[in-house]
Amino acid sequence: MKRAIRAIAIFAVAVAIIAGGALYWANETFKNSGPLKADSIVIIKKGSGLRRIAEVLHDAGVIRHTLLFVAKAKWTGAHRDLKAGEYEFVAGIAPAEVLTTIRDGRVVVHSITVPEGLTSHQVAALVNAASNLEGELGSVPAEGTILPETYDYSHGDTRSGLLRRMIAARNAKLAILWQARAEGLPFTNPEAAVTLASIVEKETGTTAERPRVAAVFINRLRRGMRLQSDPTVVYAHTGGKRALGRRLLRADLSVDHPYNTYLNKGLPPGPIANPGAAALKAVLQPAITGDLYFVADGTGGHAFAKTLQAHNRNVARWRRLQRKLRNSSKLPVVPLPRANHDNTRDVIVR
Repeated sequence: MKRAIRAIAIFAVAVAIIAGGALYWANETFKNSGPLKADSIVIIKKGSGLRRIAEVLHDAGVIRHTLLFVAKAKWTGAHRDLKAGEYEFVAGIAPAEVLTTIRDGRVVVHSITVPEGLTSHQVAALVNAASNLEGELGSVPAEGTILPETYDYSHGDTRSGLLRRMIAARNAKLAILWQARAEGLPFTNPEAAVTLASIVEKETGTTAERPRVAAVFINRLRRGMRLQSDPTVVYAHTGGKRALGRRLLRADLSVDHPYNTYLNKGLPPGPIANPGAAALKAVLQPAITGDLYFVADGTGGHAFAKTLQAHNRNVARWRRLQRKLRNSSKLPVVPLPRANHDNTRDVIVR
């Protein structure tokens, strides 16, 4: 009897030692470096259960022991919060860190940048070409309804969902800027402001100039003058669906189209692009000037004028600079930029 009791005791001790050793091994293995040889991307699909997740990690070389991973996830309760997505694991990552990463949903974050001044067709093409997004866009959103900026997204997000975020961002920004608008503007609704902002966006890429360019167009609207903006004529020819592919010609200015601001007074029927926040702000809080004209000054900016006479001098100065550039073998020939002008005199710069 004593021998039996002794044997049982020895067996119990052995079992305890083995169990303790196993537990020690499990804990050490789980918190120490894993088998992954190089940084790797792993995608956990939606609807994957704990065992399937462990198998995916094992097949990708991230963990050695699927049963250990499953047991630890259940023991800690992490199995209830594991999230699908795209994960990047560094070489040698410990299984414990793998589990924490998936539990916390530390997915890979991608981003897409929508530059200011793109048309909605161009933005739609950009979103359709973006990787790690699902689904296709339906119809192209209305012109001017998207806010150009950088947007983050994760694997599995939808293209339509991302586009809705862009539209919501524009609506939110426009609402804030509209509330802070200057008094006496020559338009009475936010969408008209977007239309003018899209013209300003296409006329200058210089942030500091936008309020002054906006002021030129606002002053013209107040006086009943035509805006005479080249980008609106380009849009009349392309509808925002393609690039013009060539320089704008004098003959183009006579196209009979609602967007041709050389022929039609006031704003065009709608935006010609998607303006950024700076252009929207410039239109709603323009510079206070008497300027009615502007033309490129050769430095990347524009020369502004209050009178046609002064504007013609600026145009002549720009033409002299262009002739100098053409005649110099050391300087590149650059295309002649647009000039905003009154069509009662020949001051079109081409």
